[in-house]
Amino acid sequence: MGTPTHCPYCALQCGMTLSRGGAETGGGTGKRGGAETGATVRVAPRDDVPANRGGLCQKGWTAAELLTAPDRLTAPMMRRSRDAPLEPCTWDEALDRVAAEASRLRALHGPDAVAVFGGGGLTNEKAYQLGKFARVALGTSQIDYNGRFCMSSAAAASGRAFGMDRGLPGPVTDLAASGAVLLAGGNVAETMPPFMRHLTEMRDGGGALIVVDPRRTATVRQADLHLQPVPGTDIALANGLLHLLIAEGLADEDYIAARTTGFGAVRTVVNAYWPDRVERITGVPVPRMREAVRLLARAGRAHVLTARGAEQHARGTDMVSAFINLALALGLPGRAGSGYGCLTGQGNGQGGREHGQKADQLPGYRRIDDPAARAHVAGVWGVDPETLPGPGSSAHELLSALGTAAGPKALLLFGSNPVVSAPGAAAVEERLGALDLLVVADFVPSETARRADVVLPAAQWAEESGTMTNLEGRVLRRRRAVPPPDGVRTDLEIIGALAGRLRAPGEWSTDPAEVFAELRRASAGGTADYSGITYERIEAEGGVFWPCPSRDHPGTPRPYLDRFPTPDGLARFVPAEHHGADEDVDAGYPVYLTTGRVLAQYQSGAQTRRVPALAEAAPGPFVELHPDLAARLGIEDGGQVRVESRRGTATVRARLTGAIRHDTVFMPFHWAGEGRANLLTNPALDPVSRMPEFKVCAVRLEPAAASPPHAPGA
Repeated sequence: MGTPTHCPYCALQCGMTLSRGGAETGGGTGKRGGAETGATVRVAPRDDVPANRGGLCQKGWTAAELLTAPDRLTAPMMRRSRDAPLEPCTWDEALDRVAAEASRLRALHGPDAVAVFGGGGLTNEKAYQLGKFARVALGTSQIDYNGRFCMSSAAAASGRAFGMDRGLPGPVTDLAASGAVLLAGGNVAETMPPFMRHLTEMRDGGGALIVVDPRRTATVRQADLHLQPVPGTDIALANGLLHLLIAEGLADEDYIAARTTGFGAVRTVVNAYWPDRVERITGVPVPRMREAVRLLARAGRAHVLTARGAEQHARGTDMVSAFINLALALGLPGRAGSGYGCLTGQGNGQGGREHGQKADQLPGYRRIDDPAARAHVAGVWGVDPETLPGPGSSAHELLSALGTAAGPKALLLFGSNPVVSAPGAAAVEERLGALDLLVVADFVPSETARRADVVLPAAQWAEESGTMTNLEGRVLRRRRAVPPPDGVRTDLEIIGALAGRLRAPGEWSTDPAEVFAELRRASAGGTADYSGITYERIEAEGGVFWPCPSRDHPGTPRPYLDRFPTPDGLARFVPAEHHGADEDVDAGYPVYLTTGRVLAQYQSGAQTRRVPALAEAAPGPFVELHPDLAARLGIEDGGQVRVESRRGTATVRARLTGAIRHDTVFMPFHWAGEGRANLLTNPALDPVSRMPEFKVCAVRLEPAAASPPHAPGA
């Protein structure tokens, strides 16, 4: 029979079945050690999950191998002194040390002396409990999570346009019936391959796929139209498309009048983005812009989608707003089978940002500075609202303040690897080293865990139960298929044990079902209302869409059909002006760098680099550059290259390709060491979302000395 569950990787949350059998080996299996010696966990795709309908990517097929990582953590580790190595210890020793140090530092420096950092891969239950732990057990305002580096710009732009942030405007299967899809800054053919089948089905039905990307990616190769802008110029491009839409009389004036407000101010702004000017700024030819506008306007049903390429900018919120403005002028949001959507990246990037591990939010997508929200959540938690802290620092600001005179002196980190994934990674590594106490809960010794004072071995995806919310806003069940190894605890057990030692008030269940029941009460009446969702309903219905305010409510697969959740029920146009990248190219740093993912790796690589088949498919970092640029710089395919920005230097192999702009290079960010892309990236922050500018900075390149012979493109 097997255990039905979902993939541990991206937000598509593909359905799969895990089963245990004999000692078979090969693709899609992982042999358990410890109590399950000799047993093999096998992966099979499920065809009853609409998101993937029987498909899996290479990461999904090999996901069971994560369960048998050779360096799996199975016992707590602790340093006996600052310079001592990590050594095994008992759980009581580790937890007592963490609680005692947290209490000491809070007494000396106040509750904000201890910070918490979470992850977008945590289940809803764990994300909820972690936010509660920070505010109630520690009393700290200093909590944020790595999803700030992923979807925060789209969340902020959606909130101010629609009054709510929820990934897609409907089930992912709606895309197949579209007449056109514009995808800005996403390479789904590599980052979530089963998603492509919905776009392929659309194209087979006569629809058109338009992709905005400075690279000719695997997704672009399957598109009908490629718009290839200079990195950082997406606002100008979106405004130029809207200018053409209005000029050619293709805007949906009836929809604009009936369902939106603020169009006049946006019309005034985009009047200045005439086609020739936009071509000069972006490099996108005017005929291609006209073709894109006409494909969208004549499609009947259409979608405008953004992903990290349009969001990870110091003006990412405005970039997304510019694309939302285009969608609104086309009359798409609030129409069945159409709309604007964000392609959430991390496995629980949607749910992870809804229930309290963001610096400014409480469960249910409530604002932490809203007195009514504080009163409601405090009532569920059994504490006085006045004891809850206010808003804290965003992820990069929190990490940058660690160990400073006014910043946190301790950090408890769950499910993240900022030594690899944070911008300006060398500076982040330095700040971690300045802490009095770094505690990391993980299932492998990630680059961040290796720098910790205390390491707590945590259960992973197939060893625990809970819920995840995918990119559609569909709440799904993750089911435990195998027990964790001896000596390993779940994050809920770790949080509960620390809360007990800190004598925190309230209930601290370690049972996911009980925690979810409390989450439902805490979210009731909020924007992300889960109060009508139960494990039983998820099981019976194959997932439930939020908001779902009561048990007899059907859930909301397509929000906005009748009205938008704004005070007047109208969607809002928001003007957005192009200002260019925070750091433009110049004589010293004449080339744009953009970053992203590759097919066989995921996020910081802490998981995928440990899977042999994935490590073989993508064995190390590289820089992708155009042959003409390489020729000017004396760089050979496969040779080693020094890539330098104002923040650091990385040394990687060269991969020459005509699929990228002459003025741009690309590096994936999955690897540690001297090839870390985030040694180079710009931590400049969006003023609204506090998103760093991962997607564009200025660099210079040169051949590295003594480059040994190597296979080209390796």
